[in-house]
Amino acid sequence: MSVKEEIHSEIVGGLADATFPINTPEDLLAAMPAGPDAACQTEDVRKLIKAEDFPIESAKQIADILVERAGL
Repeated sequence: MSVKEEIHSEIVGGLADATFPINTPEDLLAAMPAGPDAACQTEDVRKLIKAEDFPIESAKQIADILVERAGL
């Protein structure tokens, strides 16, 4: 499994119990298993997510966005 696939899978798995849609960056961070202490740091996520990305309808959607914009 490539690094890109592994990170994508971790994001999807980490948000498996999240309630969608997620409407704000703060709600997204709260939905992560470790909240703001998640593996991806709060500021890193905020730099990659844009207001027009919301609402987020699925874990796959956010994983796709984060992996793509992180350049993986």
